[in-house]
Amino acid sequence: MSERMFGRIALIGIGLIGSSLARVIAREKLAGEVVISSRSAETLDEAAALNLGDRYEQDAAEAVKDADLVIVSVPVGASGAVARQIAPALKKGAIVTDVGSTKRSVIAQMAPELPAHVHFIAGHPLAGTEKSGPSAGFASLFEDRWCILTPQDGVDPAAIERLSAFWEACGSRTELMDPVHHDQVLALVSHVPHLIAYNIVGTADELENVTEREVIKYSASGFRDFTRLAASDPTMWRDVCLHNRDAILEMLSRFSEDLTALRKAVRRGDGEALFDLFTRTRSVRRSIIEAGQDVDVADFGRSAAGGREIGEAAK
Repeated sequence: MSERMFGRIALIGIGLIGSSLARVIAREKLAGEVVISSRSAETLDEAAALNLGDRYEQDAAEAVKDADLVIVSVPVGASGAVARQIAPALKKGAIVTDVGSTKRSVIAQMAPELPAHVHFIAGHPLAGTEKSGPSAGFASLFEDRWCILTPQDGVDPAAIERLSAFWEACGSRTELMDPVHHDQVLALVSHVPHLIAYNIVGTADELENVTEREVIKYSASGFRDFTRLAASDPTMWRDVCLHNRDAILEMLSRFSEDLTALRKAVRRGDGEALFDLFTRTRSVRRSIIEAGQDVDVADFGRSAAGGREIGEAAK
């Protein structure tokens, strides 16, 4: 059991990440009070029925009053509007952070709106599933996952240390990173893979000579795993694409070049090139397992996790 770290924590947005935070905060007793905010009355009612917080507010400004830690868990395109709404109500010395998958855009949106008397530290927990909503969360979501913090120059080191300690109490490993570099890394390891998944599933959906029934009935593990990624929240991924456009386009260009080389190898029957590629990529998979970021069991550990399908980054 962890020591109580904050008197009041405000969670703005209560989807997968927010609801998972609410659960782990309660389990570890990290706050004296948890206040939950959502624009949707229906979502708040669901969160209340799940007993995720101590108080529920549709008005985000009301939710952040006297909060020591404010965590914004909304689609990245809404970050600036939320910051503008909560700014007048933030207490002096409060830590404000987010969980968005793009960092340069979030900082550009939020930093100008927030008062100088708070500590704004953009962040990104690399944890998630394809599911969304208050009922999708679970307390173990962040265990052994990385949380990247991208503080701007001049942020109080004590506030960074305190936020890092919070994420570690939630089960994460933390690392500091430049926001531009973060966006490049995530474009490669999360954003482009999701786009590829959306595209492949979209292609299957549009094929005229393969019926939808056949796609569903004969889905092998490769296509099935793509559909898991492609089931992720459309609003979140639309915003990710729009707000990390430059890095995504750069990685898509590189992927397109490599795909062209692969197509040539298949067309020419170049078995040596194919074997070399498959051997190199297999070693990457092994390295991920050795780093503790997945498990070496069938279906990537999803059945072993009791149906909890740990996915890409989050949201």
